[in-house]
Amino acid sequence: MKLKHVILVLVLISTIFTLSCTSQGAGKPGESDTQMKLVFQDPAFSYQLVRAIGHTYYGGADIGECLSIAHRIKEADFESWYEEWLKTADRICEIANNCLADGHRVSARETYLRASMYYRSAEFFLHVNPTDPRILETWGKSHDCFARAAQLFPFPVEAVEIPYEGTTLPGYFFLVDDSGTPRPTLILHTGFDGTLEELYFDGAAAALRRGYNCLAFEGPGQGRVIREQKIHFRADWEKVVTPVVDYALTRPEVDPNRIALMGLSFGGYLAPRAAAYEHRIAACIANGGIFSVFEGMAAHFQESPEDLKEYLIQNPSDFDDQVMEMAKSNTQLRWAIQQGMWTFGVASPHEWMLKYIDYTMRGIADKITCPTLVCDSEADQDFPGQARKLYNALISPKEFMFFTSEESAGEHCQVGASALSHQRIFDWLDETFAEIDQ
Repeated sequence: MKLKHVILVLVLISTIFTLSCTSQGAGKPGESDTQMKLVFQDPAFSYQLVRAIGHTYYGGADIGECLSIAHRIKEADFESWYEEWLKTADRICEIANNCLADGHRVSARETYLRASMYYRSAEFFLHVNPTDPRILETWGKSHDCFARAAQLFPFPVEAVEIPYEGTTLPGYFFLVDDSGTPRPTLILHTGFDGTLEELYFDGAAAALRRGYNCLAFEGPGQGRVIREQKIHFRADWEKVVTPVVDYALTRPEVDPNRIALMGLSFGGYLAPRAAAYEHRIAACIANGGIFSVFEGMAAHFQESPEDLKEYLIQNPSDFDDQVMEMAKSNTQLRWAIQQGMWTFGVASPHEWMLKYIDYTMRGIADKITCPTLVCDSEADQDFPGQARKLYNALISPKEFMFFTSEESAGEHCQVGASALSHQRIFDWLDETFAEIDQ
């Protein structure tokens, strides 16, 4: 394979590694860019803005605040992004503190939620330098604001620590009520760059509204687990989910026959991988589905996955040098490379890409026995064809759910279209569990 082909591939697939609901909508050479542009011409900044505004549906943002922040940010300037989101987050957090001090609990809760997500947005692009001390500081503020909000919800919310290989994984157990009644329960995790706090907006709130308890958690490579515990991603995600299921089954509020698992974005590989070996899971949701991460990357160019693998092994220094040079002028690629090396615990781009070879459902998908929902989105070109490939490999009861741009849900993980996305996904889960009850 020629090096210029590899470099072209990385430009096209740099969005692949924004695997917690981030998309560029970029396709193969010659295809049009289908991503919606909002305020920014830089696609990474535009999409992260859509991601932030999308949290408005469950109270994690306000449209005017987000647009005001965006219009003050310099195009493709990471420091400007951080400063403007941080200024607003600090201001909103102070309002929340004052509301709480004055006894306005509802106002305090709503304001802490927005502050938490604005801190999350501020911290996002700091990952171009994983040693930046502001990462822990700003992430900590997002975490703390959500924790304060959680104490003010009208339903029980417990911060939990789930035993895991000599340490613990952080989580929140969101309960419909305090009755102790066993209920269907959704276990929920994110993907490549999401946080525990964001999971409230990405599935927990929708679950609660429909009578499900939700156990949201962060695993290796995610949130606190990478920032404080420095534990990296692992391909055998069942080793992560099984302790979470063990914990869930200690809770009287969990119906042991109706436990669902949902993974978002990169979690569209992780969740099915876990479900293949953890058969106490009664239903699995992959949004969006991934059969093979490495093959998904290779689909963006004409050379085979084996050719790409061989090139990375034979030409690591040349590959790394030229990719890092290109990243200087490509915001998404620069962020993705550093995020990937950090969360996977490697020192170079080629090592990071080679790590993905192990992230495959080949020879594993047919071990899944529970009903499985595989989601895909029309404008999501991160892993073209991978959701359908995962679906085709399943032999368990299954459904393929396709979201279109015409219905405003074509972006990766349907970001910006929470209402429709959650309506369709949870209607499927309702019907699936209803069949179990028969």
